[in-house]
Amino acid sequence: MNYSSLNDFLRRGKAVLAKGPVALIFVEDDVEIATTLRHHIQCGFVSVVALMPDAFSLPEDLADKVHRVPFNCGPRMAVFDAVNKVIAAAQGTWLYYCFNAEYLFYPFCETRTVGEMLAFHTEERRDAMLTYVIDLYADDLEICPNAVSLDRAQLDKSGYYALARNDASNHNHPKERQLDFFGGLRWRYEEHIPAVSRKIDRIALFRAAPDLQLRTDHTFNDEEYNTYACPWHHNLTAAICSFRTAKALKRNPGSTFDIHSFRWHNSTPFEWHSRQLLDLGLMEPGQWF
Repeated sequence: MNYSSLNDFLRRGKAVLAKGPVALIFVEDDVEIATTLRHHIQCGFVSVVALMPDAFSLPEDLADKVHRVPFNCGPRMAVFDAVNKVIAAAQGTWLYYCFNAEYLFYPFCETRTVGEMLAFHTEERRDAMLTYVIDLYADDLEICPNAVSLDRAQLDKSGYYALARNDASNHNHPKERQLDFFGGLRWRYEEHIPAVSRKIDRIALFRAAPDLQLRTDHTFNDEEYNTYACPWHHNLTAAICSFRTAKALKRNPGSTFDIHSFRWHNSTPFEWHSRQLLDLGLMEPGQWF
């Protein structure tokens, strides 16, 4: 179904937002739009919403399966404002957001739906799930100058780390069960990445609640939403495998001429399977088996 604007979707799409999980896919450019949408449909989201410019086309087989909303991701606050508007209109519904050329993986996603995973997560009294944004990049930038290739995708198999997240309101004491995570291209090419954009953690799966607000660092104003686990045991985490940083580094004139290849000694082919991400420690199954 097509809508004339985000406000039109929020008005006429109440039934869409009443039952989740709902995926919000923000389309920044024309790279891998169809594969991103198909991937999240296959994950089992009840509804997939494509927020995208009118200039971009969708294959006929997708036009009937997604809710298309005209949208421009360009303004700095546009995506955050849009997510917060959807939160206000979808109380109690599980939501997910990502960008085109980003692909959600969670433990055992090959055989279980995202709805099944979130049902278990809800039983553990969790209203949000930490996801790590794992950078993907093409193995050969001469063949793939925009750094995107599903067939030749690579990721870093090591080089990830976490630091305590300090609480400015409590004399910079570390926040309970919260960490800032780093690694991937944002770490290896940090000289080209603004400091505020170097983290790779994102609370991408969450349940809408009254007064909940997404902040510009991809955390929420409810601090419990930002925790990686509950107090009594480890919880599920997921990964968003993303070409977004690689695309930006090759598109940006300030970095593209400095980068001739993203490959290094810790690069490995991406297998497009949750088992690889689990084996590398890039997501956690918690108590879900």
